[in-house]
Amino acid sequence: MAKILVLHGPNLNLLGVREPHIYGSDSLNDINERCRNLCAAKGHVFSSLQSNAESDFIGRLHEARDDGTEFMIVNFGGFTHTSVAIRDAIIASEIPFIEVHLSNLFSREEYRQFSFFSDIAVGCIVGLGAQGYELALEATFKRLE
Repeated sequence: MAKILVLHGPNLNLLGVREPHIYGSDSLNDINERCRNLCAAKGHVFSSLQSNAESDFIGRLHEARDDGTEFMIVNFGGFTHTSVAIRDAIIASEIPFIEVHLSNLFSREEYRQFSFFSDIAVGCIVGLGAQGYELALEATFKRLE
């Protein structure tokens, strides 16, 4: 049994209503519920946090370092392109993670095509919508076996 943390960045609390043509119609609760069920079926503990505040993200990464979290799935949202502070915190956590993005960053504006995190992630899932979280969990389960 492993502890798996899923982190959702800024504005992801608006999933399902914010630009569904880009981000899909699933709500954050829908995504978390599917992730929780997948983790439970494999005997793992699921926890999640969504925050619009960089300091909350950093604080949770510091907690994860000490609370037994073994793997993370992270959608950094807008922090993807801006936050050196979160990059430093995730490195300090020493917890492997998969970076997930609902939209295809590489088909969007140029500034969205750079990530402060992709080079330190175990892997990246980009552009597959909410299914990206499920695929990231399946990869996580294999890595934890």
